[in-house]
Amino acid sequence: MGAGQIFQPLRGFLKKQTQIDPVPLPPKSPNMNAYLERFTRSLKSECLSKMIFFGELSLAQALNEYVAHYHSDRNHQGLDYQLIEPGVEVGSDLGSIECSERLGGLLKYYYRDAA
Repeated sequence: MGAGQIFQPLRGFLKKQTQIDPVPLPPKSPNMNAYLERFTRSLKSECLSKMIFFGELSLAQALNEYVAHYHSDRNHQGLDYQLIEPGVEVGSDLGSIECSERLGGLLKYYYRDAA
C-alpha cells in the first residue's frame, strides 16, 4: 500500500471538514511547514495520544474542541503569550479564579470569574 492510498482518506476528511486542501511536500522536510508541524505536535501530545476514538464522529468532535481550546484558551509564545481570541474575562484583576475544562478535563483553562 503506497503513501497515496494511505493518506487519501485523510485528505478527503480534511477537505470535507475544514475546507483545507492539503499540499504535498517533499519527504523529510519539516522546516518547509514549521507552523503546521508545531500545531500537529501539540495536537498529538495534548489530545490525540491520550484518547481512544470510536469512529470519525468522535475524532471530529475532539478536533473541534481542541481547535477551540487552541485558539481561545491557550497562550501562544509567538504572540508574546497572548490569546488569539481572548474572551471578555481576560485581563480582569477582580473575582475568584475559576477553571474551565474541555474534553472531560483533558484540556483546562483558568480565568477570573466576574466579580
